[in-house]
Amino acid sequence: MPFEFEKANIEGVLLIKPKVFFDERGFFLETYKKSQFLEAGISEDFFQDNFSFSKKGVVRGLHLQRKPKPQSKLVRCIKGEILDVVVDVRLNSNTFGKWLSFELNDSNQHILYVPEGFLHGFVVLSDAAIVHYKASNEYCPDCEDGVIFNDKTLNIDWKVQKPIVSQKDMLLKNFLEFEAYK
Repeated sequence: MPFEFEKANIEGVLLIKPKVFFDERGFFLETYKKSQFLEAGISEDFFQDNFSFSKKGVVRGLHLQRKPKPQSKLVRCIKGEILDVVVDVRLNSNTFGKWLSFELNDSNQHILYVPEGFLHGFVVLSDAAIVHYKASNEYCPDCEDGVIFNDKTLNIDWKVQKPIVSQKDMLLKNFLEFEAYK
């Protein structure tokens, strides 16, 4: 099997470790195989691929897309290194308000499965990073929501001293104002 699916400490989140085949030419890996993802419980169809380039210290997030176009994501860092963060905001979840972080980079080739009902964001730890992710719904501006990255209630350790954050993300609400995902 070219994938190892590792359950995280929050139900639904999976760290996916693809098998990387190295030889004198370089390497090869599969990043998605529907049959094996289905076996691991990832049943969504993915309708949109996103690609970003960011400099060191850039924080993107914390974002979520609500119904009627909720998004699950498969996130990987193609070049460089990021700290990827997920926050459980599912109503009635035992881990509501809890967050986890994962280092994704071009060395480990890990892929993070983020189910709907989670805030998602990342910070670039290397000089630059290229991030690719698949989304289970197309982008819907009317459905987007989020929480400011430096929310005091969540108290996420982003591992950077001087984060670079977009004006749009600086205007996101704090966690206490955020309505749980239903």
